[in-house]
Amino acid sequence: MDSVNEFLKTLNINKNDTLIVAVSFGPDSMALLNIIKRVYPNNKIVCAHVHHNHRKESDIECDELRKYCVKSKIDFEFMKIESYKNDMFTEEEARSKRYSFFDSLIKKYGSNYLFTAHHGDDLVETVLMRIIRGSSLKGYAGIPLISKRKSYNLIRPFLFVTKDDILSYCNENNISYAVDKSNSDDSYTRNRYRKYVLPCLKQENPLVHKQFLKFSTVLNEYDNYFEKVIDKLYPSVITQNEINVSELLKQDDLIIKRLIMRYLYDNYKEEITYVESDNIDLVLSLVKSKKTCSEISLPRKKTLIKSYNKIYFDNGFKYNDYCFVFDGYEKLPNDFIINKIGNLENTTNYVTAFNSQDISFPLYIRNVINGDKIEVLGLNGSKKVHDIFITEKIPKRFREVYPLLVDSEGKILWIPGVKKSKYDKSKQGKYDIILKYYKEEKNDRTK
Repeated sequence: MDSVNEFLKTLNINKNDTLIVAVSFGPDSMALLNIIKRVYPNNKIVCAHVHHNHRKESDIECDELRKYCVKSKIDFEFMKIESYKNDMFTEEEARSKRYSFFDSLIKKYGSNYLFTAHHGDDLVETVLMRIIRGSSLKGYAGIPLISKRKSYNLIRPFLFVTKDDILSYCNENNISYAVDKSNSDDSYTRNRYRKYVLPCLKQENPLVHKQFLKFSTVLNEYDNYFEKVIDKLYPSVITQNEINVSELLKQDDLIIKRLIMRYLYDNYKEEITYVESDNIDLVLSLVKSKKTCSEISLPRKKTLIKSYNKIYFDNGFKYNDYCFVFDGYEKLPNDFIINKIGNLENTTNYVTAFNSQDISFPLYIRNVINGDKIEVLGLNGSKKVHDIFITEKIPKRFREVYPLLVDSEGKILWIPGVKKSKYDKSKQGKYDIILKYYKEEKNDRTK
């Protein structure tokens, strides 16, 4: 355990810091709790235990762990998972609830550190499984020594040692622990790697876990560098949760993939584990497709749509015909807003100005009706709204529900964000009404 002790001393933990240790009562976490207590005797240490409510032995193990903590003067925090979705235990749901509990303890104690007992064998198994399944650069790196989370550091000091090292430590120090019988069940993928693949690798090199740790460290360094590059590029490529295809294609393929991965992560969040390398390749093919309009299906019943130069997730919203009396402010079904404002900010198609003497009140906002025509500003005669939508590359699925501003006589005064009518006075002439069309932002309700 010398390498573990040396690593812990490099963390520069202050004696006033509270240390949270995730403990299952298995040999790995019990050894970790013991060694943390030895290395940091003056710190407040909290044992964080989750009763997964999955094995009949869990009640006994929880009670034994509580007694150990009382005897060792370690604070004991406990959470029992009362139920699972569809009454079925899954590792994914258990992990999600487990880390929610850990996060709550971090906040409760004002801690900056959570320790878990992942060890070198876990790292080897994880890397191999992800290579076989397919993953990202970060995924292939496996388990990092330190993970930076929102408000704390997640630290895994046992990546320097193997399961055998940990068992030896427990036996030498008379540390009690329980063994989860499910760890020998071949129905679990990880168990098969542990029982049949890992022993072969250790025959070739007993210290294979250290080689994997070096491999993991190098990949994480490259991944951290790429993240900084992506941070700078992301705002110019993805706006309002839509991918700008032409901007994305300016980048090299490697950067394109990383931007796609970030976009998927932002939309999947905790469900990102469902996304595999094949899915990323599918999105890449959508980006590079010559088709102007197409879509693909992704995990968790999500649909990604390409419409001209934009790619976005289908939010599943279903529109109906609508018509609103406009009283100066209206939030539309597409989450855009038309708002009466005091000053003419610009003369783009997102702002229009009228002279109230030229139009008939009240004004209405409605969706498109078949045969609609608008007298476009600067043109003689009228033009079909449908033809304008095609020219301006408005996605087909939005055309029938796109908002129009009309007066009480039925004249189309404005296609917000697309075209102005001849009644617009924003570039010249007198006006006393100024309207703006914009995307709603959080906490935005000015009138």
